[in-house]
Amino acid sequence: MTAITESAICTTCPYCGVGCGVTARPDGAGGLEIRGDKAHPANEGRLCSKGSALGETVGLEDRLLAPQIGGQEASWDTALDLVASKFRAAIAEHGPDAVAFYVSGQLLTEDYYVANKLMKGFIGSGNIDTNSRLCMASSVAGHRRAFGTDTVPGLYEDFDQAEVIVLVGSNLAWCHPVLYQRIAAAKSARPDLRVVVVDPRRTATCDLADLHLAIAPGGDAALFNGLLAQIAATGAVNAAYVAAHVTGFPEALAAAQASDPALTGLSDADLAAFYRLWIGSEKVVTVYSQGINQSSSGTDKVNAILNCHLATGRIGRPGMGPFSVTGQPNAMGGREVGGLANMLACHLDIENADHRGAVQGFWQSPAMAPGPGLKAVDMFRAVEAGQIKALWVICTNPAVSMPEADRVRAAIAGCDFVVVSDLTAQTDTAQLADVVLPATGWGEKDGTVTNSERRISRQRAVLPPPGQARHDWQILCDFAARMGWGAWFDYANPAAIFREYAALSGVAGALGRDFDISDLATLSDADYAALAPFTWPQSARKRGGRFFAEGQFYTPDARARMLPIVPRLPQSALSPDTPFRLNTGRVRDHWHTMTRTVKSARLSQHMGEPYLEIHPRDAARLGLGPAVLAEVSNTHGTALLRVLESARVPQGSVFAPMHWTAQTASAGRVDALVPATVDPVSGQPESKAATVRIAPFKAAWYGFAVSVQDVTPRCDYWAKARSKAGWRIELAGRDRPEDWEAFALDLFGRAEAQAITMIDQARGLARVALLQEGRVVAALFVAPEPVAVSRGHVAALLGAPDQPALLAGRAGADRPDPGATICACFDVGVNTVLAAIANQGLASVEAIGVALRAGTNCGSCRPELAALLAQARSAEAAA
Repeated sequence: MTAITESAICTTCPYCGVGCGVTARPDGAGGLEIRGDKAHPANEGRLCSKGSALGETVGLEDRLLAPQIGGQEASWDTALDLVASKFRAAIAEHGPDAVAFYVSGQLLTEDYYVANKLMKGFIGSGNIDTNSRLCMASSVAGHRRAFGTDTVPGLYEDFDQAEVIVLVGSNLAWCHPVLYQRIAAAKSARPDLRVVVVDPRRTATCDLADLHLAIAPGGDAALFNGLLAQIAATGAVNAAYVAAHVTGFPEALAAAQASDPALTGLSDADLAAFYRLWIGSEKVVTVYSQGINQSSSGTDKVNAILNCHLATGRIGRPGMGPFSVTGQPNAMGGREVGGLANMLACHLDIENADHRGAVQGFWQSPAMAPGPGLKAVDMFRAVEAGQIKALWVICTNPAVSMPEADRVRAAIAGCDFVVVSDLTAQTDTAQLADVVLPATGWGEKDGTVTNSERRISRQRAVLPPPGQARHDWQILCDFAARMGWGAWFDYANPAAIFREYAALSGVAGALGRDFDISDLATLSDADYAALAPFTWPQSARKRGGRFFAEGQFYTPDARARMLPIVPRLPQSALSPDTPFRLNTGRVRDHWHTMTRTVKSARLSQHMGEPYLEIHPRDAARLGLGPAVLAEVSNTHGTALLRVLESARVPQGSVFAPMHWTAQTASAGRVDALVPATVDPVSGQPESKAATVRIAPFKAAWYGFAVSVQDVTPRCDYWAKARSKAGWRIELAGRDRPEDWEAFALDLFGRAEAQAITMIDQARGLARVALLQEGRVVAALFVAPEPVAVSRGHVAALLGAPDQPALLAGRAGADRPDPGATICACFDVGVNTVLAAIANQGLASVEAIGVALRAGTNCGSCRPELAALLAQARSAEAAA
């Protein structure tokens, strides 16, 4: 693989931990032409909807182009002088633990390395933590307890060879679509492959499953304890492997045998079917993600899974092993450089004095963190308490993404001094900062990332940095120089940082650690520029491949540890006041707090506003009709969410996505509802088990609006998303305005526009279109119930000449309405699919793909296409 192919730059996607290779070339219109890189082993040319739309997300309309102090533009020298003086003063008066960095799994490894070196080796504090604490810390802790290091034993190619794949707490179809397609392809090629999905919800991933285990919240440890007990009962223990390479088996088995399978909430038949599949097939891969990690017992759940693989010796060989899939593009790289508060670079242990000494000696640093720093939740508690005087947030948005987000927002607002480095000043967190520094983003940065299978790939710059934006490593090095440490941070480029990092990994390797890429410590700048994807380690001791087939664990006696696991239910208990269990997660086409994906119109068409997925029986009992608004609350916060009735969630449980911010919705910050309850080992918050109350939002009116310009409404509920020609906005209010025309003119800031109205006061209906220079610039539709108009059709008329039929809200016979987008990759709507099924006699998802291309790229819409086929067949049978 070369760095440049026919003028297209080979780089790596900045979204999930799959680590897909992409090729990017400027399209001449400010965007990028994006293709999947067929030569990259992680994806072999496949891309999901988000990756395919990357070229639509690099616009500069909201970019921060110069440093700001107190909201006013400043020079870099002035801004960094202020940052250095504030940090220096806080350290001098209160000690090094009075300052903190909160960083991100979206940083490149070189940025991450510099930040970790600066905080732990020069400031002398462990107070650097990362948003990976919110998604991967329990996996890290479980690996370290069992293996001695944070090692992922397997590779993606194991999915191609497995006989059984178990997906636990992982909606792979939406969150890691390329891996989902890889498994789907393996199942198509080998129909005997069996897939099990363990998830309280019936997600899109379940459409691939031979067995769906709708486990009770918190029941995962009990499930795998039951499996371990059954492994022993059926004689499936690999006695030779356990005797040679494992300790703790008797204690782990005794705990498993004492475990109550009723905690799983599953029937005896389902448990028996799962145990038969797992035990009866040697090549088993157990894939787990946030449904396991984001728990107050997440580490124990991880170790319950690892126990089963260790007891059977099904680890480190082709087609078998436990597999943690990461949520961010460089969550793994951050773990490798010691980005977590309780780790050192290169998988060295910060609690180990010899390791601390080795790193300090390598860095020749004046101070060294004496032990772990504050993990994310504790860090923001310390900010709240005034113990942290200066906070630097880099490439993340904790005012939205942290549990108890309202409390975190208030803590940041009350901190003595806050710095934010980001692409934009328009994030919830950046708007609380004293200083905001313009950083480069994907497409402008140069460095490396590590994916879920330990594969290090290059991200390469395709576009120049805009305005005065600087790379994160440069910003940190300039700061370090002002702190008096310039000689230790005098890097010419990312290649120089990478060489130092690779050399340090050789020190770690000599100390018996797994992460060692010291073969690359003398890599030239040219070789770094052309570096092909590779899996670590890469050293004289070991090169790539899998771990632990022959034991050789990274514990003092080189043996794995099996741990006795006692299952624990979620800490937040249901009560008459909060009788529902809230599960949170991602939607198919958006990413984290949408700083990037919100720029793509087609990525907002599938799920355009925050919603609450609730069982129809629960909705009926609460008086919630389809598409109305629900007020979801507990002692920590409140959210207003659109009701989505669905039997895919069990009764008593609800689901809401975590992407919406104060910039994109009036009350969609779902993490405000999540309590800051953490796993005692990993410090990872329990993000999938909050308890909430739900009530109808008493709306006097509902509205839908479109506008060629961005607006922020002043009403009780709103949520906005991009359309191709502007913005789509959902609205609602408790009180009805007296004059809808005046309301519309004020909403859109168009006092001079020509208004065309259709208003029926008696029925509570209003439709207002605004024209300027004969073209539609905005429109508002109001009703006492959720507004029934064709949103895609209305949005498509923005900017068009006067449209007499606009206020009808629906397309005429001469202009078919594609309906809500179902395939974001190729912008195919529901109505288009249904019409093709009816008119062309399409009978399979594959036939839909041939006719419309829908489902032929990332495939994450294939379950919904299958549902449309079933719907069409039902309608035909009933006719």
